Amino acid sequence: MSLASEERKLSIMNLLNEYGKVIAGDLARMFDVTSETIRRDLDELEKENKLKKVYGGAIKPKVEVEPTLFERACINQEAKEKIGYLAFTLIDDHDVIFLDEGTTPLQIIPFLSQKQEVTVLTSSISAMMSLIELKKREQFDGKIIMLGGVVSVKHLRVAGAFTEASMSDIFVNKAFVTVDALSMKHGFTSYDYEKAMLTRKWIQQSEMSIVLADSSKWNKRSMAKICDFESVDVVISELEPPEEWKTQLEDSNTKWMMPSESYT
Repeated sequence: MSLASEERKLSIMNLLNEYGKVIAGDLARMFDVTSETIRRDLDELEKENKLKKVYGGAIKPKVEVEPTLFERACINQEAKEKIGYLAFTLIDDHDVIFLDEGTTPLQIIPFLSQKQEVTVLTSSISAMMSLIELKKREQFDGKIIMLGGVVSVKHLRVAGAFTEASMSDIFVNKAFVTVDALSMKHGFTSYDYEKAMLTRKWIQQSEMSIVLADSSKWNKRSMAKICDFESVDVVISELEPPEEWKTQLEDSNTKWMMPSESYT
């Protein structure tokens, strides 16, 4: 029996979902087609991220799951502290800034006591609570604006259409945003589509957009596209960028900053 290509691929996916693995030779016999035809089907399905080819067949792809806020806090903590301090040095008195959710923007907050009348907008419940503590100790004289939206208990953030609507008429001097992955080929990406759209909007609505990304996120791609390097003014990381990135960074007019150098 010979099936049309799309019907055959649908049948392959049904088998894969049922058994978790398919064998190329068995598929060729089942569908009465050549091994080359099955390899071509598997190639096309892999390009669509529907399976992962292995020797002799294919398996279900590994599902990328966003770590919890606690899990992220344990990754590259020293690098995040350095990135956070360098990010703080970009803030001026009376600035209106956005602090993204995530563990790296939290590193900025303790230093805000050194600035006067900074207004902080955030979608991070953790950032809001840290700012409130500073305010209670009279170590922060600025304003705290918490965005509304659907609450993620796992990540202690808000996101979604309501959040985007609440910020539609707001512009900031500097947006300190986080990403889950970055690469020259795919730009900046996120595990979560709603989070990606929120980050993209802040980048668009800031005078200066600053991505905070330690090296654990380099040369990776997550599900949802945020933007390309051309849309971002500054990237702060703890290490020099890969050599092959430097020309593209220059072409995109994106400044790369490290703790060992100051912003000019």
